[in-house]
Amino acid sequence: MTTEREEPATTADERTMLEGWLDYHRQTLAWKCEGLTDAQLRTASVEPSELSLMGLVRHMAEVERGWFRQVLMADDARPIYGTDEDPDGEFHLTEADTWQEAYTTWQAEIGIARRNAAGFGLADLSKGRSRRSGEQFNLRWIYTHMIEEYARHNGHADLIRERLDGAIGD
Repeated sequence: MTTEREEPATTADERTMLEGWLDYHRQTLAWKCEGLTDAQLRTASVEPSELSLMGLVRHMAEVERGWFRQVLMADDARPIYGTDEDPDGEFHLTEADTWQEAYTTWQAEIGIARRNAAGFGLADLSKGRSRRSGEQFNLRWIYTHMIEEYARHNGHADLIRERLDGAIGD
């Protein structure tokens, strides 16, 4: 694996630090998927789990959409892969699902997330609310949550990648 990742400067201001660590974790997930075939990326490596690298990328596209469109902007954007009948559809892959589609969709959601977040200060509250609690979130909370979400799933990606081809890395 050769993707370069850059940690934010140790003296960066808060926003630069949060955005930098979020981008670092986004790059880490892409790095974990680098150089694999579609079939490998669709492989659920640890039975009975359905987790696969492609499924994680599709999941993170949904998460980016959920937080930066649905919550931050109160956008009624529908899920990309999930449905009422299959809310976890991003993890249910078929041979027709490709890395190109998953990666392109994920990157598009990241682009929208960046544009939407640019219009908010860290303390500004979201326009939308939590579906569960009805609470609003400030951008700082959303960034921190997204870093946590990526970090957790990058741990899953580490294990899946090592199981697929033995590749390891931090």
